[in-house]
Amino acid sequence: MEPTRDHPLFGGAFSAMLPLGAIDVSDLRPVPDNQEVFCHRETDQSLIVELLELQAHVQGEAAARYHFEDVGGVQGARAVQVEAVQRLPVENLALRNCCQEAWVLSGKQQVAKENQQIAKDVTLHQALLRLPQYQTDLLLTFNHSCPEIRSSLGPENLSSPPWSLDDFEQLVTSLTLHDPNIFGPQ
Repeated sequence: MEPTRDHPLFGGAFSAMLPLGAIDVSDLRPVPDNQEVFCHRETDQSLIVELLELQAHVQGEAAARYHFEDVGGVQGARAVQVEAVQRLPVENLALRNCCQEAWVLSGKQQVAKENQQIAKDVTLHQALLRLPQYQTDLLLTFNHSCPEIRSSLGPENLSSPPWSLDDFEQLVTSLTLHDPNIFGPQ
């Protein structure tokens, strides 16, 4: 998949800019209907866009932490460590007209992949975009293994360079809603 300014997500209800080398995981295995998942062609990196039920019982920074810990629980993380949480200015988002607040969180989780015993350190960067008028929390996640665990190929040997935080920021800020009907009747 080549980089695109307007890659459709969720059947065209959203679009966003994806980095070079993004492979749609739904072409490889089943993906839940509330997720769009992309993996890097040569590294362990992935990008996930999730439509989740609004967690109105948590507000502000606590909401970002809640979703980070929830992802860790779902993945069976053995250790979860938040490194930083900061407010993301809504005016920087393509979704600024419907996003009430946004947060960016960086942290680490120790996770064993499917059918593996050894847990590896994974760095996660998450952006939480809160859309209360649609009863939705939009969670965007950038996963990547710590550099020492990555493939034995060095970055100089990869045909597609590893994704960066700039690539993730571009995904987050370019995410655009085209069809609010994805959220059901309002």
